[in-house]
Amino acid sequence: MNATNPTYSLRCLNCHVCYDPKGIGYCCPACGEAGALDTLYDYRSLASQLDRDALASRTAEGMWRFNALLPQVAPSFRPGLLVGNTPLYRRPGLIDYEPGLTVWIKDESRQPTGSLKDRASALAVGLALQADARVIAVASTGNAASALAGMAADRRLHTVIYVPRTTPSAKLAQMTGFGAEVVLVDGAYDEAFDQCQQACNRHGWYNRTTGINSYMTEGKKTVAFEIAEQTNWVLPELIFVPVGNGCILGSVFKGFFDLLQMGWIERMPRLIGVQAEASNFLYRAWRSEGPMDAVARVAPSSRASSINVAFPRDRLKAMRAVRATDGEFICVSDQAIADAAQALAARTGVFAEAGAAAAYAGLRQWVSTHPGEAASALLLITGSGLKDTQLYMCGDTATSAPAIQHQPV
Repeated sequence: MNATNPTYSLRCLNCHVCYDPKGIGYCCPACGEAGALDTLYDYRSLASQLDRDALASRTAEGMWRFNALLPQVAPSFRPGLLVGNTPLYRRPGLIDYEPGLTVWIKDESRQPTGSLKDRASALAVGLALQADARVIAVASTGNAASALAGMAADRRLHTVIYVPRTTPSAKLAQMTGFGAEVVLVDGAYDEAFDQCQQACNRHGWYNRTTGINSYMTEGKKTVAFEIAEQTNWVLPELIFVPVGNGCILGSVFKGFFDLLQMGWIERMPRLIGVQAEASNFLYRAWRSEGPMDAVARVAPSSRASSINVAFPRDRLKAMRAVRATDGEFICVSDQAIADAAQALAARTGVFAEAGAAAAYAGLRQWVSTHPGEAASALLLITGSGLKDTQLYMCGDTATSAPAIQHQPV
């Protein structure tokens, strides 16, 4: 994980020791995998050099316009695909029983491969090439793998992907179409994670997997930078984020944390992590009085495949995001997710995959139990419904779906 001319330090979230990035691997040397690392910058110096409004005007560079607040990647190593610049829609009245609530939708389905994971994968490919890696690998429920395959294809970097055998066919089509080597794993994400880590250790491959590679937070946090720009630096009160492995939630926090240190925003929004009832480790950990290591790991069974994880690997960053912002975790059923996806598509034109639609399901549930307590909220839609269209077809996962006509009308 070396970077040229580092302008930052790495601090372990577990033992709080700071390290120079030179020679440091993916995690804290003392704590191992349990020691996720924060990337901390010289915020005072950067604030004196950077103009936030000037950065906002450099949209042609996509996420790379924030390069001063990222691990340094030389332009020659960056993928050429435009990553970032996704739209933010204002949709007041989206919650019928809370007409005064203004809802914003950050639509990451507009990324090159259809998900927010393009942000982390673009950074991963750049870092891997800069480190002279010949192979880059990832464990994924699908979106991170598709994103990595697409970003790596642009730079002709060989990719090995470990995904559950149950991964939706549309996501598999993306991976193979981009030329990746795909390993189908019996089991869920957790088994794919273990196999990928073992292969990377054995072969010396660059490992893009979140929860192992702490830099992936830095790529994903650029979504928070864009949200701040697009709301003219006045953030919504609440931000609803779907949660599986925990990295996106932790990354959204890190982005706003960086902006707060720079003096570019005045407060942090409350972050609401939304989990599926059938994959809810972090919700149960948040409700528990004890340490996270004592929380039972339950085999996940949600049909929202992108957030179907037994043991979130970025749990430390995700939990910090909620606790440090006075947020909370919410659990929603698969049926609530399916209903939310249908309603979001029909009312806004935003076509979200199941895991992404969990954010809207979470907002609906939160408002029903907290009437009148917020004036503004944002939904982070993390991936496209085109990646798994089964949710929108007739069947038991989406009872509210319109009937499909099988003959001309």
